[in-house]
Amino acid sequence: SVMPEVHELVLGPISCHCWNGDRTKFAMSPNNNEVHIYSKKGTKWAVEHVLKEHGQRVTGMDWAPNCDRLVTSGADRNAYVWSYNGKEWKPSLVILRINRAATMVKWSPQENKFAVGSGARLISICYFEEENDWWVSKHIKKPLRSTVLSLDWHPDNILLGVGSCDFKARVFSTYVKEIEEKPASTCWGKKMTFGNCMAEFSNSGGGWVHDVSFSPSGNKLAWVGHDASISVVNQAGDGQVTTIKHSYLPYLSCQFMTENSLVTAGYDCYPALWSHDDQGKLTYINKLDQAEKKGTGHLSAMEKFKGLDKRATTGAEDTSLQSTH
Repeated sequence: SVMPEVHELVLGPISCHCWNGDRTKFAMSPNNNEVHIYSKKGTKWAVEHVLKEHGQRVTGMDWAPNCDRLVTSGADRNAYVWSYNGKEWKPSLVILRINRAATMVKWSPQENKFAVGSGARLISICYFEEENDWWVSKHIKKPLRSTVLSLDWHPDNILLGVGSCDFKARVFSTYVKEIEEKPASTCWGKKMTFGNCMAEFSNSGGGWVHDVSFSPSGNKLAWVGHDASISVVNQAGDGQVTTIKHSYLPYLSCQFMTENSLVTAGYDCYPALWSHDDQGKLTYINKLDQAEKKGTGHLSAMEKFKGLDKRATTGAEDTSLQSTH
């Protein structure tokens, strides 16, 4: 197994990050209105550029691997598309038309549009308008009833998976007739008009949907909830939702690696591998961060009393995490 590289970048939290196409650079925000772009110098990562266009905290970013454009969204209700001219990064304003903070942003697979989730109970689908030289947006509103927390594009560049605080995972059509040809039907449905809700799922409980992920074929959708649940549906199969309420802390992210395997990560501070077979069976496989148990030395009487005072125990319980994060 490959050991993770640990790099101390900043003292505070990192609110979001993304990699460029060939993994030679990455962008991140140190929980403020700045975007820091890093490149590798020797064995260490160093800041190459600092982008300061946002007025409030940056909440999301995505780096298009082919056109090399960086898109960022923020709590200032704005999004910017950044282009590098060889010397500096130039921002281009996006007309989002939202009255609450943007929560995240994702480029489509063909990189001709991107989606922005927000606290305004809507999704902005943004595309470039040549005549005005700016990025404009169309809104998907119904039946969203709360803040949008997660987005994932279907491989066909039309369908969009959405998770939100109203305990639902949904699939919407984002067909923009101004820039793309009429799409073919998929297992998710035939009616592909813009904003049409193709499917709606619940995790059979009351948990915010923190993340959604399409499988490589786009036939399966997985989502994770704040009620410590993981759910998968195979729309090309029987269309039945398989949900497991696991005994771990809630997951914040999930991503399909292959058609039958996905990785999750969350408040437990380690990634976990799950399997979903063609019969619809969802199985927990293992942790992907197997750290070595640290040895505990002999405790003095003073240390025992300190433990009793702080944690109401006299033993040598190790409260440090055994994971990389």
